Amino acid sequence: MSDPTGTTPVPARTAATTPRGLTTLSLWTDDVPAAVDWYTEVFGVDPYYAMPPAPAPPAYVEFRVGDYQHELGIIDRSYAPAGAATTPGGVVVYWHVDDVAATYARLLALGGTEYQPVTAQGDEGFVTAAVVDPFGNVLGVMENPHYLAVLEGREG
Repeated sequence: MSDPTGTTPVPARTAATTPRGLTTLSLWTDDVPAAVDWYTEVFGVDPYYAMPPAPAPPAYVEFRVGDYQHELGIIDRSYAPAGAATTPGGVVVYWHVDDVAATYARLLALGGTEYQPVTAQGDEGFVTAAVVDPFGNVLGVMENPHYLAVLEGREG
């Protein structure tokens, strides 16, 4: 296989180069302490890591969230790569919740703004919604029967 220009061969996919799961979702902000407070309220957990350590103001903070303890990193926007978007768009990461409508209403009440209203995705129980957090990042929530089936299999 070659790259889209046809000039450079692309190495074959191997077990070592195949994605195995999400490790860290990073969100940028101009106000790390305010974002930490907001996400602590949203997820109901305190961050487990901050750099630099207190009492210095943090530039990077990590949470472990949910059934699989996925990492959410809050990063001072000054560390963003050159050209990083400063407006919402692109990829939306959806977090499974048991009630999208209630979660969406809560996120709006906490200061999020509508990005995607509550939307049924077909008739198989998939429902999505998304807000823009007060720091300019998109936060998606989803009722996802597949997620529950995988979780049930893991716990079974």
